[in-house]
Amino acid sequence: MPKSKTRKKAVYTPPQTSQQVKMSPRWLAPVMVASWIIGILWIAVYYVAPNAPGLGALHNWNLLIGFVFIIFGVVLSTRWR
Repeated sequence: MPKSKTRKKAVYTPPQTSQQVKMSPRWLAPVMVASWIIGILWIAVYYVAPNAPGLGALHNWNLLIGFVFIIFGVVLSTRWR
């Protein structure tokens, strides 16, 4: 009598993943949006009034400061769920 060709081991079943939905902290979305707005406003104010007190002394560093705020907002957006 020929041997049966059925499996002797059980079929692999992957472990169950947790069904818990990850939530972002409550502060993340407001800080993210505020960072974008501050960055855009910083650059806009520099272009409209380049000799404004506080901004005039920084010259083109104002662009870097504005972009740092915007990039910080983008980095925070990668953590948002």
